[in-house]
Amino acid sequence: MAAAASEIYQQLKLLLIDGSGLSKDALHIYGGMAIYLGARLLVPQRRWVAWTLVLAAALAGEWLDLRGENLRGDLQPDTAHWHDIWNTLWWPSVLVLLERWWPPASARGEASGEDAERGFEQA
Repeated sequence: MAAAASEIYQQLKLLLIDGSGLSKDALHIYGGMAIYLGARLLVPQRRWVAWTLVLAAALAGEWLDLRGENLRGDLQPDTAHWHDIWNTLWWPSVLVLLERWWPPASARGEASGEDAERGFEQA
């Protein structure tokens, strides 16, 4: 089962690389951001849940990579796998930290929703 999942994952990766023209590093970055932003849209009040989903996806992807390499007898150095995890988690981590200290719009005194529309109509 894990061997089949690894093979499907490897084929999907190659399809994405060939289809997008992006490098593997760029795909890790875009993938991490897509998962993080998608999770933030679904669970807006829980930034750590979104970050944890990115971490889980990065670890699962690297596990599948290791599994595929082991089956082919072509193990890559550990640093290559940590590099992929780092690439996937970098920008979501930056966003989590920025969100931690960035005050929400209501705390900055910015109007939102109907208040913003009233302010615009009065101007």
